[in-house]
Amino acid sequence: MCGRFSLTTALDRLLPRLGDSVPEGLLEHYAPRQRIAPGEPVLVLRQEHGRIGTALMLWGLLPEWSRDPLAGPRPFNARSETVAEKASFRGPWRHRRCLLPADAFSEKGRLIRRSDRAPFWLAGLWDRWIGPEGSEVESCCVLTTAANGLIRPLHDRMPMILPDGLEQAWLAPADGPQLRALQPLLAGWDPAGWELLEPAARTDRPRGSRSAGAAAGPAAAQLDLFR
Repeated sequence: MCGRFSLTTALDRLLPRLGDSVPEGLLEHYAPRQRIAPGEPVLVLRQEHGRIGTALMLWGLLPEWSRDPLAGPRPFNARSETVAEKASFRGPWRHRRCLLPADAFSEKGRLIRRSDRAPFWLAGLWDRWIGPEGSEVESCCVLTTAANGLIRPLHDRMPMILPDGLEQAWLAPADGPQLRALQPLLAGWDPAGWELLEPAARTDRPRGSRSAGAAAGPAAAQLDLFR
């Protein structure tokens, strides 16, 4: 599974990966985040109206058909093997796939990252909930797949990581043969070039925390990443 990840990459290294647009305030207020948890705001690369760009979303998928954004669980992971079958994920799987930039994730107290410490893409799905009064909440989840040899001693699931260079193919809306062409990517990733180590001491507390976001509501928490 994937319940915590980090994004500590310097902004000048991150910007080339983020497409044609970035959320308002990112350039002025970006700060490294060592421990990003479900319920917090996250950076997401997505394609909408034919254009690839970055958005702020809450980590924990709120389906567009949900009646109450505060009721029921909001999955932060989705099993890649069943996304085409589950009601919450079918539409996003076809039309709203996304990517979350990260440079490490954690499992059972251990940190997993690339040996060269380069950033990578967590593959995910996103959706947009619109309330009866017109308020909007954009949210996302991370896809998981069967663990490889590096992760298997810790957990039987791991996040799906998209190789660099396949961003456009992953983000483009797809159906039928195009979706089937993505299936090999769901099978997992090669652990060569990755390392597993004890996490660094936590020195930050992301302000878009789950408790603060829950108290203020999903729409308020979505705006809190760069404050």
